[in-house]
Amino acid sequence: MDRETKLKRLQFRAWHRGTREADFLIGGFFDRYSQDWSDSEIDWFESLLVEDDVDVMAWAIGTLPVPEVFSGPQMDVMQRLDYIDATK
Repeated sequence: MDRETKLKRLQFRAWHRGTREADFLIGGFFDRYSQDWSDSEIDWFESLLVEDDVDVMAWAIGTLPVPEVFSGPQMDVMQRLDYIDATK
Protein backbone atom coordinates (compact mmCIF):
# COMPACT_ATOMS: atom_id res chain seq x y z
CA MET A 1 0.00 0.00 0.00
CA ASP A 2 1.40 3.41 -0.86
CA ARG A 3 2.09 5.99 1.85
CA GLU A 4 -0.79 8.30 0.95
CA THR A 5 -3.37 5.51 1.07
CA LYS A 6 -1.98 4.20 4.34
CA LEU A 7 -2.16 7.67 5.91
CA LYS A 8 -5.75 8.14 4.75
CA ARG A 9 -6.74 4.82 6.33
CA LEU A 10 -4.93 5.70 9.55
CA GLN A 11 -6.62 9.11 9.63
CA PHE A 12 -10.03 7.49 9.37
CA ARG A 13 -9.18 5.04 12.16
CA ALA A 14 -7.75 7.84 14.30
CA TRP A 15 -10.94 9.91 14.04
CA HIS A 16 -13.43 7.07 14.47
CA ARG A 17 -12.53 5.68 17.86
CA GLY A 18 -15.96 5.56 19.47
CA THR A 19 -15.78 8.51 21.85
CA ARG A 20 -15.36 12.17 21.16
CA GLU A 21 -12.51 12.43 23.67
CA ALA A 22 -10.54 9.66 21.99
CA ASP A 23 -11.25 11.15 18.57
CA PHE A 24 -9.86 14.52 19.66
CA LEU A 25 -6.79 13.05 21.30
CA ILE A 26 -5.85 10.39 18.75
CA GLY A 27 -7.25 12.10 15.66
CA GLY A 28 -5.87 15.47 16.68
CA PHE A 29 -2.43 13.97 17.22
CA PHE A 30 -2.59 12.33 13.80
CA ASP A 31 -3.69 15.52 12.04
CA ARG A 32 -1.01 17.65 13.69
CA TYR A 33 2.00 15.40 13.19
CA SER A 34 1.43 12.63 10.63
CA GLN A 35 2.63 14.46 7.54
CA ASP A 36 6.17 14.57 8.95
CA TRP A 37 6.30 10.96 10.16
CA SER A 38 8.85 8.47 8.94
CA ASP A 39 7.77 4.97 7.99
CA SER A 40 8.74 3.69 11.45
CA GLU A 41 6.69 6.43 13.11
CA ILE A 42 3.70 5.49 10.95
CA ASP A 43 4.16 1.88 12.04
CA TRP A 44 4.30 3.01 15.69
CA PHE A 45 1.03 4.88 15.30
CA GLU A 46 -0.62 1.96 13.51
CA SER A 47 0.37 -0.29 16.44
CA LEU A 48 -1.00 2.27 18.88
CA LEU A 49 -4.40 2.16 17.17
CA VAL A 50 -4.75 -1.50 18.10
CA GLU A 51 -4.61 -0.63 21.80
CA ASP A 52 -7.67 0.25 23.88
CA ASP A 53 -8.54 3.93 23.74
CA VAL A 54 -8.72 4.23 27.52
CA ASP A 55 -5.14 2.98 27.76
CA VAL A 56 -3.86 5.31 25.02
CA MET A 57 -5.59 8.26 26.67
CA ALA A 58 -4.21 7.32 30.09
CA TRP A 59 -0.67 7.08 28.68
CA ALA A 60 -1.08 10.46 26.98
CA ILE A 61 -2.31 12.25 30.09
CA GLY A 62 0.06 10.43 32.41
CA THR A 63 -2.37 8.48 34.60
CA LEU A 64 -0.86 5.13 33.55
CA PRO A 65 2.76 4.33 32.82
CA VAL A 66 3.55 4.03 29.13
CA PRO A 67 4.55 0.51 28.06
CA GLU A 68 8.11 0.34 26.80
CA VAL A 69 6.96 -0.53 23.28
CA PHE A 70 5.22 2.87 23.05
CA SER A 71 7.58 5.00 25.10
CA GLY A 72 9.97 7.35 23.33
CA PRO A 73 9.96 10.56 21.34
CA GLN A 74 6.63 10.01 19.61
CA MET A 75 4.80 9.37 22.89
CA ASP A 76 6.57 12.39 24.39
CA VAL A 77 5.01 14.50 21.64
CA MET A 78 1.61 12.89 22.21
CA GLN A 79 1.83 13.71 25.92
CA ARG A 80 2.13 17.44 25.20
CA LEU A 81 -1.58 17.49 24.33
CA ASP A 82 -1.02 20.75 22.43
CA TYR A 83 -2.83 19.43 19.36
CA ILE A 84 -6.33 19.06 20.83
CA ASP A 85 -8.82 21.59 19.49
CA ALA A 86 -11.24 22.06 22.37
CA THR A 87 -13.37 24.52 20.41
CA LYS A 88 -15.14 21.80 18.39
